[in-house]
Amino acid sequence: MQKGTKVLGIEGTAWNLSAAIFGDELVSLHSNPYQPRSGGIHPREAAQHHASVMKEVIAAVLTDPGEIAAVAFSQGPGLGPCLRTVATAARSLALALDVPLVGVNHCVAHIEIGRFATGCDDPITLYVSGANTQVIGYLNGRYRIFGETLDIGIGNGLDKFARSKDFPHPGGPRIEELARGGGHIDLPYTVKGMDLAFSGLISAAQESRAPLEDVCHSLQETAFAMCVEVTERALAQAGKDEVLLVGGVAANARLREMLQVMCEERGARLFVPERQFCGDNGAMIAYTGKIMLEHGATLQIEDSRANSHYRADKVAVVWRTEPQKVPTPGVRQGAEAVVVIGEDDVTKRRVSKSYRAEALDARLIAERTRAEARLVAAARKGGVATPIIYDVSGDTITMERVDGVLLRDAPTPGHLAIAGEAVGRLHAAGIVHGDLTTSNMIARDGRCVLIDFGLAFTSAEIEDRGVDLHVLFQTLESTTAEPDRLKTAFLQGYASAFPEAAAIMEREQEIERRGRYL
Repeated sequence: MQKGTKVLGIEGTAWNLSAAIFGDELVSLHSNPYQPRSGGIHPREAAQHHASVMKEVIAAVLTDPGEIAAVAFSQGPGLGPCLRTVATAARSLALALDVPLVGVNHCVAHIEIGRFATGCDDPITLYVSGANTQVIGYLNGRYRIFGETLDIGIGNGLDKFARSKDFPHPGGPRIEELARGGGHIDLPYTVKGMDLAFSGLISAAQESRAPLEDVCHSLQETAFAMCVEVTERALAQAGKDEVLLVGGVAANARLREMLQVMCEERGARLFVPERQFCGDNGAMIAYTGKIMLEHGATLQIEDSRANSHYRADKVAVVWRTEPQKVPTPGVRQGAEAVVVIGEDDVTKRRVSKSYRAEALDARLIAERTRAEARLVAAARKGGVATPIIYDVSGDTITMERVDGVLLRDAPTPGHLAIAGEAVGRLHAAGIVHGDLTTSNMIARDGRCVLIDFGLAFTSAEIEDRGVDLHVLFQTLESTTAEPDRLKTAFLQGYASAFPEAAAIMEREQEIERRGRYL
């Protein structure tokens, strides 16, 4: 029998050991963060810190053991030694108090405390922390990952740059401070559909000989613009109108400003929790543990092993019972362009993004417009169905109107099979689309017409082609009810048109298995 109505939550995935009590609202919260002597987080040192202060942190919040109905803990993702330390403490407390144990996914907890604290309902979530950079949305009982970093998390990337300049840990606040006095320099901007990568950007910033203020300014502007762009793409794909910003990097004022501008331009609302709920904290574990307990999502002791690669999309979200349908948004402005459909042609004009630095914005518009026209023509030569290009200017392409069925609105196995064949031909021609989503595929006369080559580039690398497929499969996971069936149909078509398909398919599976908590 439960002894109370409140839940004790323990967070300790990385640097911060934190505990909280949650009832109908937050009762108490106490943290004791690990501070590395030098460099970044040392996992074993952090775990030793957590073990040494565990009693003090728990005692600061647990004033009445009789009130506790369950003990919740951060089961993952995170640093293995830290997770195991917290799991051991949680098991011991649950046994001592004779209450249920609740294993909480750290990423999901950020979302749920954000929803609780801000009152938003069904947002696209941008989760930016030390080790995580993900764009997440809810569909059919799970949180789906629309896009994520393909290498390093944004917070760890900023800290890596900061260490190279001898800034104190964490490095974000110092970078933000210096950025206010800097100007723009060109740095690598890497967006692949709804995924993004930071390692090239961080390396270029470290090696730059420009004034430090300019480097910090441009590092922030570039990294945050990438994050806002993929968030906007997810909004457009899912047809939602709320954005929730969570994670430790959510404290950055410039990132909030950029997201606010994007949301205002799209008619969406931005929600940001108060600062105490942004970074890692025990309250998010206690609150999420409470709603999980209320819906019977508890653990047996033997099932409570820590999981350092526990992904948000593996959690059955049993506490969200509202009906959800596969989104079928109507006609609306895309994530980066206004498309005007005439009787015989289509005009696609890339629009300036007010959240981006002016020089960066102009560069991206010009580069993507030129690349799209060039690679659409190259794809047609390779046997891929694409619109015919009529005219190109600095920011505008006029092309053939393609009538047919947008796969976003009708994602059937038959449609995905012909899409797979089209992508196979594209890859055989040495072209990577860069933004393979069902919004960029049109079924017409038994073939699939590929559109929107704004992120396309030439490459024969297995990795680039694997990422191309990964982007599409993430879209299917996040927007359809039967993603596995659709992926199977796509791969059959892909293999029929591309002799090297087996190697690419194997690489996509490897990309899927890669842990994002680095």
